[in-house]
Amino acid sequence: MVFVASAAVRAAFTSVPTFHTRSSRPTSPTSRQPFRARTAFFAPLRPRLTAVTPPRLRASASGASDTAKPLPSQQQQQQQPPDVQPVAKKVNRFKVGLYILLWYAFNIVYNISNKRVLNWFPVPWFVSWVQLLVGVLYVLPIWALRLRRAPTVPKQVLKTMLPISLGHIVGHVSTVVSLGAVAVSFTHVVKSMEPFVNVVGSAFFLNSVFPLPVYLSLLPVVTGVVMASVSEVSFTWLGFLSAMTSNFAFTARNLFSKLSMNKPKGKNMDPANLFAVLSIMSTILLAPVALIIDHPAKLMSAWNTATVGAAAVVTAPKLMLYIFISGLFFYLYQEVAFKALDSVHPITHAVANTVKRVVIIVTSVFVFQNPITKANALGSSVALLGVLLYSVTKNYFPEKKRSA
Repeated sequence: MVFVASAAVRAAFTSVPTFHTRSSRPTSPTSRQPFRARTAFFAPLRPRLTAVTPPRLRASASGASDTAKPLPSQQQQQQQPPDVQPVAKKVNRFKVGLYILLWYAFNIVYNISNKRVLNWFPVPWFVSWVQLLVGVLYVLPIWALRLRRAPTVPKQVLKTMLPISLGHIVGHVSTVVSLGAVAVSFTHVVKSMEPFVNVVGSAFFLNSVFPLPVYLSLLPVVTGVVMASVSEVSFTWLGFLSAMTSNFAFTARNLFSKLSMNKPKGKNMDPANLFAVLSIMSTILLAPVALIIDHPAKLMSAWNTATVGAAAVVTAPKLMLYIFISGLFFYLYQEVAFKALDSVHPITHAVANTVKRVVIIVTSVFVFQNPITKANALGSSVALLGVLLYSVTKNYFPEKKRSA
């Protein structure tokens, strides 16, 4: 009986695969068993071990990290040596500062050159169209020389962008008409009403509502514009209504852009290329309307009045140069504004935009020597500070969707 039991124990142990150390492992080919065969004995136990093993340990055992995956920007910072990260931050800060500086400079050049062109050559519809055309002539060689990847825009995307381009046309032409009718400073004060129009449009068309502090922050904007309007020396209804029309048009452009956010955009449609395609569509659509309103006979009369005879106010080459400069810097400041917006926090961009209007107003008053009263200066200041207050308040209180 004892013999039978000892034989059974001996048989059980001989059926279990033995594990050798590197020094005692057999070297004969016949004694080398596959790893799968040697671990077959533990196969019935594997499900139980897996069931009782904590998930984080199983992840660690499988080679996965039990920490959250870092963002791409964090990965880049982790990959960079510690002494390189401060340099990268300084470079990025310099780039953002350069964008904002160019944004200001290009905007100032555009407003001054545009105002001088309209003083000499008062055909705002034609001037608006030529400015858009100059932007198209600027971006096409960039695509042709492959300095920037050209976009691929399907027909469906063009249909989606059609209302956006119409809003862009009306907004641009209205702004140019206002700049030609009143002082540059007054146009920009009235255009500071755009946030108010934007909030109203979002409530009606996007069912978007804001908390009460956001609406209260708009009261200084409206009050300041009213104060500046009643005390403006160069006030005309054409200039005021044109500036307000541009506010509504650009608000409509923004609303159509929000409504089309989830729709296909085509290939290589980054913000710069999106604005380029928008400019091309606007140039094509505005051409017949501009040439009907500012017809050839009207253009020839205005051109001769400005450049021919003893009453000429400018030479023909200088007028053409200023028209070209206004169109080029109109396109450049819009493109740089897109890059600045993409590189900074919304509050930073709002502050920079408010400061930009102040710089333009002060520069235009200095260049064109426009008379300005104390009430006008106070109203303009209140309106611009109201825009800044609205931007900060809107960023603090999130936008909500109104329940149906």
